[in-house]
Amino acid sequence: MATEHAFAPYVRALGKGKRGSRSLTQAEARDAMAMILQQQVEPEQLGAFLMLLRLKEETPQELAGFVEAVRAHHHYSPALVSGIQVDLDWSTYAGKKRHLPWFLLAALTLAGQGIKVFMHGAKGHTKGRIYSEDVLTAIGVPIAQNWQQCQTQLQQHNFSFMSLQQLSPALDHIIGLRAIFGLRSPVHTLTRLLNPLAAKHTIDGVFHPAYGPLHQHTAMLLQHPRSLTIRGDGGEAEIRPDADCHLQWVDEQQASDEEWQRTLAKRDTLEQNLDPLRLVRLWRAEHQDQYGEAAVISTLAACLVLLDQAKGQVEAQTLAQNWWQNRNKQLM
Repeated sequence: MATEHAFAPYVRALGKGKRGSRSLTQAEARDAMAMILQQQVEPEQLGAFLMLLRLKEETPQELAGFVEAVRAHHHYSPALVSGIQVDLDWSTYAGKKRHLPWFLLAALTLAGQGIKVFMHGAKGHTKGRIYSEDVLTAIGVPIAQNWQQCQTQLQQHNFSFMSLQQLSPALDHIIGLRAIFGLRSPVHTLTRLLNPLAAKHTIDGVFHPAYGPLHQHTAMLLQHPRSLTIRGDGGEAEIRPDADCHLQWVDEQQASDEEWQRTLAKRDTLEQNLDPLRLVRLWRAEHQDQYGEAAVISTLAACLVLLDQAKGQVEAQTLAQNWWQNRNKQLM
């Protein structure tokens, strides 16, 4: 009789029928993800595991365990990132399809004010979307290929972007399986919560309302000091200025929800030109874009509250407007 594979109990726990199946504990999830990262899992097991989780929907405990395993993996163990200081961790994995990623200008505005921003994301996993890495490259912002480059960029410019391909090749491979499964997997969620440099402040975005509380509770299990989850445009951490926006906060293990009011009265329904150079022209004040500028300022305002630079939407909008108007327009 064949010996049972060591990963089989985790698949069985998730797939043992309506009455026998259950969610994984945080420790089990950590062990299961460690095996996946160490390539100790058969392809058939990985597919079954990811899709059973997708069908069941992941729990905060499972996500926290997955994140803990990824953080311990050799690609960015604490020894590799020791000494890299960052104020804000910004995850960007959804991509945009209707609007440009205006939030990139909000992040660069923060960097211009001395706030160290580390951004990470993946690209190319969903057809018809544009991704932050490609847009940053198009507007001349270099991508960090390793932690040494990341540290140098943060020291010199207060901003660094690293692709998931460098951050964790194993997770990047799994995200790429979407084309095979036809569905997203829990990896699309856990990457948003990685916070690899242990920033005090984290920001991420969701599209489906149910994922907001999931991110919030997972951030608490991971003991993120201050986090913000935005039900943002296209699933990115970007506030739509033409719609009321739901924000979910964690502040030292205290969770709260808030509704931010729209700043544009009219809903934007125009067909958008997704040329990344529009970001450059707006940054340089060479072209006006009411929606884009409002998205930058509103997103920047939410970041200022997260960073404890302002209290509430009204005060934050005023400060964000001031920071935006005083940006260094020659940087691009």
